[in-house]
Amino acid sequence: MRYVLILGCLMITSCLSVPDGVVPVKNFELDRYLGRWYEIARLDHSFERDLEAVSANYSLKDDGGIKVINSGINTETGLQEQAEGRAYFVEDSTLGHFKVSFFGPFFGSYVIFELDQQDYQYAFVAGNTTNYLWLLARTPEVSDDLMNHFRSSAEELGFNLEDLILVKH
Repeated sequence: MRYVLILGCLMITSCLSVPDGVVPVKNFELDRYLGRWYEIARLDHSFERDLEAVSANYSLKDDGGIKVINSGINTETGLQEQAEGRAYFVEDSTLGHFKVSFFGPFFGSYVIFELDQQDYQYAFVAGNTTNYLWLLARTPEVSDDLMNHFRSSAEELGFNLEDLILVKH
């Protein structure tokens, strides 16, 4: 029984970890981050497969957490899909590192490792490993300069961008 408990704790901790070299942004201001973000690019994973026109909306919950509504259009069915989740700071509220859950008690890491500190117009986000990566923006399109910067930063941190998906809006 004790080994199961230890294994469970290790699994939960690893899901909230940060990939090597990735550092959550400091001086994070949640109020400025709330609202709608468009997914510009992502690495492929099963829970967003076949989705385009993807966006996320972040708002405050009564318990101090963040309500997350992700939505997109399924290219196979043409129907809009939506998932509701919740997020909480992992450590300090001035660090861009959250634990996010869309599936019951299971949480994953959401690490903002670059953010337009002046206007909060774009964010580079990682999960707990280099298999999870997103470029989010307040608009459905970004400049070539920003896209090149995103690619360069992600590659330097060890993300494999061979299968990077550029999301259509």
